[in-house]
Amino acid sequence: MKLNNYINGVWQEEGGAEYTAVLNPANGKELAQVRLSTKEDVNSAVEAAKVAQKKWALVPAPKRADYLYAIANLMIEKKEHLSQVLTAEMGKVIEEARGEVQEGIDMAFYMAGEGRRLFGQTVPSELENKFAMSVRAPIGVVGLITPWNFPIAIATWKSFPAIVAGNTFLWKPATETPMMAYELAKIFEEVELPKGVANIVFGAGSTVGTTMIEHPDVKVISFTGSTDTGRGIAELGGRHLKKISLEMGGKNAIIVMDDADVDLAVEGILWSAFGTAGQRCTACSRVIVHKSVKAELEQKLVESMKSLTIGDGADESNKIGPVINKGSLDKIESYVQIGKDEGATLLAGGSILTDGDLANGNYYAPTLFTDVKWDSRLAQEEIFGPVISLIEVESLEEAIEVNNSVEFGLSSAIFSRDVNRIFRAQRDLDTGIVYVNAGTTGAEIHLPFGGTKGTGNGHRDSGVAALDVYTEWKAIYVDYSGTLQRAQIDNN
Repeated sequence: MKLNNYINGVWQEEGGAEYTAVLNPANGKELAQVRLSTKEDVNSAVEAAKVAQKKWALVPAPKRADYLYAIANLMIEKKEHLSQVLTAEMGKVIEEARGEVQEGIDMAFYMAGEGRRLFGQTVPSELENKFAMSVRAPIGVVGLITPWNFPIAIATWKSFPAIVAGNTFLWKPATETPMMAYELAKIFEEVELPKGVANIVFGAGSTVGTTMIEHPDVKVISFTGSTDTGRGIAELGGRHLKKISLEMGGKNAIIVMDDADVDLAVEGILWSAFGTAGQRCTACSRVIVHKSVKAELEQKLVESMKSLTIGDGADESNKIGPVINKGSLDKIESYVQIGKDEGATLLAGGSILTDGDLANGNYYAPTLFTDVKWDSRLAQEEIFGPVISLIEVESLEEAIEVNNSVEFGLSSAIFSRDVNRIFRAQRDLDTGIVYVNAGTTGAEIHLPFGGTKGTGNGHRDSGVAALDVYTEWKAIYVDYSGTLQRAQIDNN
């Protein structure tokens, strides 16, 4: 199977294009070949999107929303198929894949609802016989760059608000997980989304991504991925005066206070740290624990980790799947060695798994370190794998300080029964998302998603806030006085 670009409602022919293999991370088997597009491919997609956008912007927003309702219903029909494809190419266990597809369905319904809102503001004018209001206006052609760890959810966070707001887009999915983009494009086709509204261009970021950012007709770039890559996009986009929306790394922590429900905290930690094999930007990689419950928490975590089943995500009995590729395995292994060298104590895991069928895939044992120094590399740098660092503290104030010490600010959590502590924590934790008595994952689509510091640049995916990325505010003044009124000059 060869995956080709979807441009202006048409699947491109091969035409001598280069391809690279898409591998199942659970067993190393080839699933497909994906196109490595050229600059010319990107230019064709931009031209199609530019032409289509002029007509699409004139379609009433409720009519644009009808396409999203149709997409949502078709995704419901295809949910199991989409989930199986997602697990095969990305590796996450099937129950997580179903949850991710559901997130895309939810986003379609939610953003379709915005087709009858897209609220602006009406305000009183300071002058007589004058009306003042603001409205949202589409920006034009937008470029979407999405990662491999949530190959359909993040794409819907970006594309659906762009669609309902009257924009057209070209989307560069990750080369590791292009099959979900192919499946979503087929859904666009089936609901007869007008040609040119959605365009998918496969390929490397160095070619496709760079061309998108530099193209004068692409007005917005929305990127989710690593902080280093995001910095490069911001620099390049800034030179071209692009609106750039970045959602990047995380080094998320769960705080466990001395009055916490420790058993509940253990559940939250395991799910947050080892779900998707730790390959979430919201994954818990630090546990900041009060010294009085540290020993109890360690013992219960080690015991609970023994029951985690690891293997091919297509097997319903497995709770942890593979990491995406060999490079990720090597990175995780290098950080485990860094932790040992820094003097942290390894309590569980810490190795690549090669027994039996696991030898053919990319599996890393769920890993737990304790006695980790808050300022060590293990505690400061993003690993993107199933590794937990336990850091001891003596107070809530110290816990908050340790939480805020990293360069990232995406998600944080606190387990406590003290309402006063909880309210101080949710105020003082420097992250875009805060959970109370829950793990660091589980964001819902109707609230803004994103973070502070090195996690982002102030924009948000999801919720109504996502519309700010894909619209411009237009202020409108209607003067029905029949005379020239000069605002502040005539109103002093």
